[in-house]
Amino acid sequence: MDKLSTLSRFKASCPFLGRTKTSTLRNLCTSTSTRFPSISLLTERATNCPVMGPALTVRSKEIVAGYASMAGNSDIDQIHREKGVNVPADASVEMCPHASAARAAARMADDLTNAAKKDLSSKAAAAAGCPFHKAALENTAKAATVVPHPVPATTASTSASTSAHTSAYNYESFYRDELEKKHKDKSYRYFNNINRLANKFPVAHTAKVEDEVQVWCSNDYLGMGNNPVVLETMHRTLDRYGHGAGGTRNIAGNGALHLGLERELATLHRKDAALVFSSCYVANDATLSTLGSKLPGCVMFSDQSNHASMIQGMRHSGAKRVIFKHNDLEDLENKLKMYPKETPKLIAFESVYSMCGSIGPISEICDLAQKYGALTFLDEVHAVGLYGPRGAGVAEHLDYEAQLAAGDSPDPVPGSVMDRIDIITGTLGKSYGAVGGYIAGSDDFIDMIRSYAPGFIFTTSLPPATVAGAQASIAYQKTYLGDRQLKQVNVRETKRRFAELDIPVVPGPSHILPVLVGDAALAKAASDKLLYDHSIYVQAINYPTVAVGEERLRITVTQRHTVEQINKLVSAVDQVFTDLSINRIKDWKALGGRATVGVPGQDEVVEPIWTKEQLGEKTGTTPKTLRDGEKDVVDAQGVFVARSRFDHLLGSISGPLRSSYQSASASASSPSPVPKAIKTGTTPLDFAQTTDIPVAPPKLSAVA
Repeated sequence: MDKLSTLSRFKASCPFLGRTKTSTLRNLCTSTSTRFPSISLLTERATNCPVMGPALTVRSKEIVAGYASMAGNSDIDQIHREKGVNVPADASVEMCPHASAARAAARMADDLTNAAKKDLSSKAAAAAGCPFHKAALENTAKAATVVPHPVPATTASTSASTSAHTSAYNYESFYRDELEKKHKDKSYRYFNNINRLANKFPVAHTAKVEDEVQVWCSNDYLGMGNNPVVLETMHRTLDRYGHGAGGTRNIAGNGALHLGLERELATLHRKDAALVFSSCYVANDATLSTLGSKLPGCVMFSDQSNHASMIQGMRHSGAKRVIFKHNDLEDLENKLKMYPKETPKLIAFESVYSMCGSIGPISEICDLAQKYGALTFLDEVHAVGLYGPRGAGVAEHLDYEAQLAAGDSPDPVPGSVMDRIDIITGTLGKSYGAVGGYIAGSDDFIDMIRSYAPGFIFTTSLPPATVAGAQASIAYQKTYLGDRQLKQVNVRETKRRFAELDIPVVPGPSHILPVLVGDAALAKAASDKLLYDHSIYVQAINYPTVAVGEERLRITVTQRHTVEQINKLVSAVDQVFTDLSINRIKDWKALGGRATVGVPGQDEVVEPIWTKEQLGEKTGTTPKTLRDGEKDVVDAQGVFVARSRFDHLLGSISGPLRSSYQSASASASSPSPVPKAIKTGTTPLDFAQTTDIPVAPPKLSAVA
């Protein structure tokens, strides 16, 4: 705060400080430069100022000189003897406050010097924005003609040694130039310090622990990262099996928990087998690169909007890649028919496209694959957990009633869309709140990838507690439909509210809520204003994730966002759009539309994939949006099923869920704080006297 009060006094005389909000200055003061770690982002910017830049250089040299007053070891040794200082044999710089401060000062001086290294052309371009730049450029030019002072012999020899290596490639300069490109086109990515709080989802604290914000862009779509049965399972597993897996799956890292998770995933998608990877990026890359390199003469057909992991996998395979227009069946067929049916082919596409919210025509692509002899590779990353009666994804959702009737049977539903897909990939890191990715398919296919894919073979296995938590999450969501329903209810309401205010949401039938901004700098500014002015965190999305000119705010609405939080979000986004003069729907219409917003002849609202019947509207069983202070539902049957998966490894457990797990050896005198009331199933219970979350006995027997 002292820095901010000092800066505020100079706002009237400095053009940059004068036009920059205090909240932005606060962020710049407290954020470390990614390129020069000894200085702040504000100091890095100040090095380009013709007034502050030279002042910082002079001051850094003064600091270094102040610490560098002693030149020889003999002098230092004499001082130590006179002061009675005994230096241990293993002494390091860190042990001496003078030496460590000197080193820190030297590092800061180096960083300030490097940060100030900009060519004159870039400074000339900045002159229009600051009245001091013109004079500074003139002084710089004059200084360049001054004859330097004679160089001492020791310095000269060092310079000669350095000049002998000037012919080597300047790697650091290359790094800086590449980063400068990102800064110039406004696509440089800033990572905010966001720490999600397990007991306050969807609230997080920033770098300052006492500063809390509402998170509106997390991919933990259902809040399973802090579901109590998931946490309980992870704590029990950690106590029994420890932290790390111990190696790759081939070396000590293949345990019963990993095999159990793969059986759970195979059953989820009603496939023969599944294989778990460290992430779905790795799963897609490893699978597609292995398939493409092994299938003789394989041709891979890729949707134009596919995720980077799929694109990289196909590139790494060395196979021919043919790109078809996004969700364009006619374009896909025209390209498929160019190759003989006997030529190995693969069609790679997604169910839910995460940046626009569109849904792939899965059934129709299966028809084309059958007609032209192609494999189907479906990425369900943004759909698993959210669609279908058991959360298996959009492919399951398209045969909702038939899949619901099949229950938890591992057998496929003959003729269903999910049965027709050859390869399904998904993630454990979004709706299931964990980390990792997977593929599911036939026994022989999975075994081949297991045997040949470097991305699987040479990667350390996921930790046991992570694997157990993921399986508990999947088992819970297989059983409990309410989270999926309520999420969709909240998404619909938020989209409706935005439409009333003419805020441009890219239309789509899924849960994805992309708010179009259309400019990289504006998107970053909007994200910053939401964070610093409204305590709402929504990350700006820019190139290369989306096309230039289609930058957006990607908002994630969960089932645990409350009525009041939704109201605050809608009001804040509306205010930011007004403050920054960001285009609304009517403005995009006047411009002819962009990113499917305001395009003439195109529907402004797309019918959601979840029907009113599936949401329980006809039967009156639709979940209600929470209000501030209300607790999320913890389903008793889901808890029972999740626990039962681990009876053979962790032992049978019943009764209350432990909200903050304590091992048998933990002290009973320091119980963890627990909410006084929580809903289990649909019945609110009050257990203010216990440190446990109550779980009522299940009404139905679960499938183990």
